[in-house]
Amino acid sequence: MALTYPKSEKLKSRKTIERLFTEGKSVSKYPLRLVYIENISETGLIQMGVSVSKRNFKKAHDRNYFKRCLREAYRLNKHILLANLETPHAFMLLYQSSERLTSNQIQTKTIALFEKFNVREIPKPE
Repeated sequence: MALTYPKSEKLKSRKTIERLFTEGKSVSKYPLRLVYIENISETGLIQMGVSVSKRNFKKAHDRNYFKRCLREAYRLNKHILLANLETPHAFMLLYQSSERLTSNQIQTKTIALFEKFNVREIPKPE
C-alpha cells in the first residue's frame, strides 16, 4: 500500500465536518482525539481532517507545525485504520493540549489511538 495522503482523502466538506461534531463518536489517547462517523455520501473509503486549537497555540506557525505532524503520522499509519474498515468513514484528528510533543511522540500516540479505534469499533468474530 502506498504511504500517501491524496486529495481524495482530505476532509473538506462543511456538511460532513458539522456532522462529525454533532453526531460523531470519539476515541481519545491524550493529547490526541479521533472523532469519526460512517460517511455514506463520499466515494472514498476514508476521509481525514486535522485540527489544532487556537486556544492552545496562539501563533499560526505553531499550529501549522502540529497539523503537519498529525498529517504525517496519519499518512504513515493509515494502514492501521484501513485494516478492518469496510464502510466509508470520515475522521477528524484533533490535537487537544498545549503540551508540545515531538513528532516521534505524536507518531507513537497516533498509532496507539488508531489501534484503540480498531479494538473499539470493529466487531469481534463470534
